[in-house]
Amino acid sequence: MKEQALREQICELGRSMFERGLTHGSTGNISARCDDGWLLTPTGSSLGKLDPARLSKLDWQGKLISGDQPSKENFLHLAMYEERERNRAVIHLHATHSVAVSVLQEVDPADVLPPLTAYYLMRIGSLPLVPYFAPGDMQLAQAVRGLAGRHHAMLLANHGPVVAGTSLAAAADAVEELEATARVYLLLQGLRPRTLTPEQVADIRRRYPAG
Repeated sequence: MKEQALREQICELGRSMFERGLTHGSTGNISARCDDGWLLTPTGSSLGKLDPARLSKLDWQGKLISGDQPSKENFLHLAMYEERERNRAVIHLHATHSVAVSVLQEVDPADVLPPLTAYYLMRIGSLPLVPYFAPGDMQLAQAVRGLAGRHHAMLLANHGPVVAGTSLAAAADAVEELEATARVYLLLQGLRPRTLTPEQVADIRRRYPAG
């Protein structure tokens, strides 16, 4: 895909996510690989009001090539790309239901959400919880890097999801499936859900490997 088309696609996706309430204010960031570096939404920008010409363009050392200053969470995206060379896009959101799950004490940090649906398994697989670090703390990048080789999706404690995909569309599908599943999980609190059986989980993972 030509860079200009990729820039426009990032902005269209950001606007769609903002209008559907998947992000708010100036939270969240979207990135994608291009031929000679990678594009990222700028710091302090609303995903609902992105300008294709002002997207940050960076090299693979994280240095700004052109555009506005990048999101201060650029190191999260760079860590994902460094560990997942086949992935072409990364999306990080502060989506309400995913954030709500990320602050619950009783979740399993090795795999936060149970296997409620086949589509969650197909698009996310397993979801580790990354320990809390303050915004901008480089230890967060190291924690993400330690998991990214095995997981294309993870949940940052008290923060939100980070998801990589083979394309912008794939990353968007995955992070939206995660947010929808988080909402279902919260709706089921206090009830006794019927999760997929271990055999059903194994069958889905065999048929549709996530990531």
